[in-house]
Amino acid sequence: MTAHTSLPRRAAAELIGTAGLLVVVIGSGLQAAELSRDTGVALIANSLASAIGLGLIITLFGPLSGAHLNPVVTLTSWWARRTGGEGLGGREAFVYTVAQTAGAISGALLAETMFGRVPGTFSTQVRDGGHLLIGEVVATAGLVLVIQGLGRIGRPRLIPAAVAAYIAAAIWFTSSGSFANPAGTIGRSFSDSFTGIAPESLPGFVAAQLIGGILGLALAALLYGKGNGSGSGNGGASRTAKPVPVETAVPSSVPETGLADGASPTKAAYEPVG
Repeated sequence: MTAHTSLPRRAAAELIGTAGLLVVVIGSGLQAAELSRDTGVALIANSLASAIGLGLIITLFGPLSGAHLNPVVTLTSWWARRTGGEGLGGREAFVYTVAQTAGAISGALLAETMFGRVPGTFSTQVRDGGHLLIGEVVATAGLVLVIQGLGRIGRPRLIPAAVAAYIAAAIWFTSSGSFANPAGTIGRSFSDSFTGIAPESLPGFVAAQLIGGILGLALAALLYGKGNGSGSGNGGASRTAKPVPVETAVPSSVPETGLADGASPTKAAYEPVG
């Protein structure tokens, strides 16, 4: 794939990638619940499958769109451009967010259909309480910090594995179960399963995720600075570390290497040496 992937193709990658992520998350949850009555065993299976699936999806779609799969990640890219760095423009960020949300809903409906359930049934899993919202803030802030931190020190090649590992851990160490994705949260409201979330719980979770995204950006700026010498404010290399081009197409969900011509914000990480 060339570095100059069109916006429609990038949007399609975001839609399909996010749909695939929701199929993995919800499908593995449904399968685990069918195979075991032990909630702990089911959660182990669900977290492992979700982490593996996420890592593979980032690896596959990263070279096309950056594999954001998450409006919070997309908004960090937009903010980078707003603050003089490289990232997505407003129109691109809007298209990405719409594609991610549509993909998440589609993936949820597909997962429900695969398991012989009636698609389109809203979840009855009410998730409220301040402690859960704090969990979502922590989960999302940590996710953004992982992506930003690795990008700013010039190690975007580690992001697929690092993000997958972080999500697997955060599912367990956060009180909310680490949704950490507004589009994914909306999609999961279409599944009345233990991975779902009732529609009335959406506003609080989405707000907590946005707050977490802001906190993650602030922590990344505090720890790593604003990016490289080109002024990248979102996941670029540190001021003392220059990103090294790679021979093979190694994906990254971090939007730090966007191109001014509107191409994918992570494409520079995949350019061949030469």
